[in-house]
Amino acid sequence: MQRTIKRIIFFALLLIIWQAAVKILNVSPALMPAPTDVVKALGTGFEDKTLIYDIVASFRRLAIGLLISIIIGFCLGILLAKNKTADETLGTLILALQSVPSIVWLPIAIMWFGLNESSVIFIVILGATLVITINMRIGIKNVPPLYIRAAQTMGSGGIDLFAKVILPASVPYAVTGIRLGWAFAWRALMAGEILSTGPGLGYTLKYASDFGNMSMVIGIMIIIGVIGTIVDITFFQRIEQNVIRRWGLETSK
Repeated sequence: MQRTIKRIIFFALLLIIWQAAVKILNVSPALMPAPTDVVKALGTGFEDKTLIYDIVASFRRLAIGLLISIIIGFCLGILLAKNKTADETLGTLILALQSVPSIVWLPIAIMWFGLNESSVIFIVILGATLVITINMRIGIKNVPPLYIRAAQTMGSGGIDLFAKVILPASVPYAVTGIRLGWAFAWRALMAGEILSTGPGLGYTLKYASDFGNMSMVIGIMIIIGVIGTIVDITFFQRIEQNVIRRWGLETSK
């Protein structure tokens, strides 16, 4: 509760300073609108349901892309962790691709799939798959040898050892990978939607920018940030903390 109050006070002060600076300096709304102008623009967007359709469309693309990323990332992570040749070859390629921003792939995606839904989902998949793969690989590689030796002593081996010991022990890393994958996918989605044909938050942001509607541009930027923060704190962060607590990895304060 104390943390929430601090955040509310901080953002309230930030809005007051923003409003005062725009009015005192007499800044043009075309350059920097006041918070009141942004609220009006958002109110109009929600009233005519444009922003509602955009949010739904964005989350649909995100859900599809993230689900595919989790499946591919888990499979690749397991492959890299269990196969030395794949780790030394494909693993090196994945590490190299991780340093390439997802938006760089957009021209290729457009050439392959066209300027449509598939291109945006492709960018989302690229944005999330690599980080999930890397975390899954690290999770399996970092399973304490003591667990494996203890299971082998009791007769476990092969698929049974992997399914009952190695995979469960790597769950904290997998959950962290999914959390990071969500963040990367959300950013990649917004970048991809800027050049999409809509609907979507990124598309509407670009549309508003083209027509000089800075109030809507900043409003959508705020929506993107707020959604990202809320989803991370209320969903992924809680899941990650619960897993860490259940697996006994929480450090004592």
